[in-house]
Amino acid sequence: QRQLVESGGGLVQPGGSLRLSCVASGFTLDYYAIGWFRQAPGKEREGVSCISESDGSTYYADSVKGRFTISRDNAKNTVYLQMNSLKPEDTAVYYCATDFECLLEVTTTQYWGQGTQVTVSS
Repeated sequence: QRQLVESGGGLVQPGGSLRLSCVASGFTLDYYAIGWFRQAPGKEREGVSCISESDGSTYYADSVKGRFTISRDNAKNTVYLQMNSLKPEDTAVYYCATDFECLLEVTTTQYWGQGTQVTVSS
């Protein structure tokens, strides 16, 4: 069965950092663009970042640009999201998902993980 598992979430103070991991099992991530999405209570799920399956191009939502960095290690079948300078507004459940191209749109994605909670609070 194809699965994605996110990890690395937790409680962090404003200005802190976390690194999220998205590990695939049952398939190879090499053939997919991988997007990170998040959903806060009462809000729509939104695209955060994406890394292309082809040339490794990266894309970021304006809200995280300059603070978050997405990367992939195909040998480990893993995609990472390094989150720096975290703000309370970053609090959400973070999900990774496969896509065929980096559109950062939920409607175009295929496989999803269960999510990992990120809480930024003093």
